[in-house]
Amino acid sequence: PVVTLFIPYRPPFDWVSLNAHLEARALTGLEHVEPGRYLRTVSNALGRGAVEVAPAKGLDGLRATLRVSDVRMLPTVIAQLRRVFDVDADVEAIHAHLSRDALLAPLIAARPGLRVPGGWDGFELAIRAILGQQVTVAAARGLGQRLVTLHGEPLDPALTGDARLHRAFPRPQVLATADLSGLGMPASRLRTLASLAAAAVADPTLFQPGPSLADTVARFTRLPGIGEWTAQYIALRALRETDAFPASDVALLRAATEADSP
Repeated sequence: PVVTLFIPYRPPFDWVSLNAHLEARALTGLEHVEPGRYLRTVSNALGRGAVEVAPAKGLDGLRATLRVSDVRMLPTVIAQLRRVFDVDADVEAIHAHLSRDALLAPLIAARPGLRVPGGWDGFELAIRAILGQQVTVAAARGLGQRLVTLHGEPLDPALTGDARLHRAFPRPQVLATADLSGLGMPASRLRTLASLAAAAVADPTLFQPGPSLADTVARFTRLPGIGEWTAQYIALRALRETDAFPASDVALLRAATEADSP
């Protein structure tokens, strides 16, 4: 089935910055990003398909076209879209709160409508976070591309509706037992990927929010190779924990240092 939906948001909405974030991390075959639209494959236990998302012209919302092999996929895919594009953010409340800070107030005024891009899928986001540990965005993207090429499920473009969309992100069951040596990563990092996949297979609720942020972070830091930064990043982008904050992030520390400089 092919379904087109209107997904409203509370304005303002900075499509350009969010789409640029997605473009910088897009994996060929899995995603395709253009200035006015975002496309990607979808895959879950019920079936396979693809989505296309674009701003709805003249309206405060997004236009999403969903192609799915099973109509039962729709509720999950719609929830994923809402999370990735952060459409439920109360921007007025966020702006009012952050504008109390003398440093943040002019930044908020200059860039209204910024959103926190969510993770499409908790497992995918966590894997990509591990690939991004201590490397640049470009390097992480290269590793992700290799992972999808080597271990992603091939999809028929007749199903996705676009020849550029032909791979699904590897599922936990695949990565838990796969030979990951072809990624060219340190052995310790490969063990972290495999351990996370095995944990996701063993516990289907691994990527559901815990009773508190501390509990959520502790759940992930118990896994080998996942420290505070990665756990906070997963909590922020995949589980939408509003108080999560990867305080040791190099880019954040650099920005804070520059802001404090005379």
